[in-house]
Amino acid sequence: MIKRWFKISLIVFFVFGTVYCAENNRQKPDNMQTENNIKTLHDFKVLDIQGKEYDLSSLKGKKILVVNVASKCGLTPQYEELQALYEKYRDRDFLVIGFPANNFNEQEPGSNAEIMEFCEANYGVTFPMMAKISVTGDDQAPLYTWLTRESENGVLDQEVTWNFQKFMIDEEGRLVDVVMPRESPMSEKIVNWISGD
Repeated sequence: MIKRWFKISLIVFFVFGTVYCAENNRQKPDNMQTENNIKTLHDFKVLDIQGKEYDLSSLKGKKILVVNVASKCGLTPQYEELQALYEKYRDRDFLVIGFPANNFNEQEPGSNAEIMEFCEANYGVTFPMMAKISVTGDDQAPLYTWLTRESENGVLDQEVTWNFQKFMIDEEGRLVDVVMPRESPMSEKIVNWISGD
């Protein structure tokens, strides 16, 4: 009788244990799937303004300000502030990266060579400039899809609304926040973030 009771208990325990484990294993892939879909800036490769591959994983350990830029915009003078910000904080593992884009009223019509010449001649830009891309629409660059969709970045949904929108990226390549186009690159929000205040 005791042996029989023991066998029944053992079978019941085994069945419930198997069901419990199967249920947990069925749920884990969904959770893992969600976590695996969240990328970082370091997962991307882009082209620099000279057309060479620029592996963003080389930026691990740095805070990055990603900015879509344009040469014929009312906000174009922000290049001066972006350069000043870069010069002031580049020794503190901070980098500005400019992505020329012609999405808004065709305010960046030039070639990559013309854009770089303009930036160097008028604003002394020395921070990394990338090749011209699209930051919105059907031809949106994969990096900007990541920057603007919570399902990809795990933080927020924020479409690019105009030239000089700024995305703040931490040392691990995670999106931290966005700064809207009209806000100065030298704003308290950005400076405090770089400084760690």
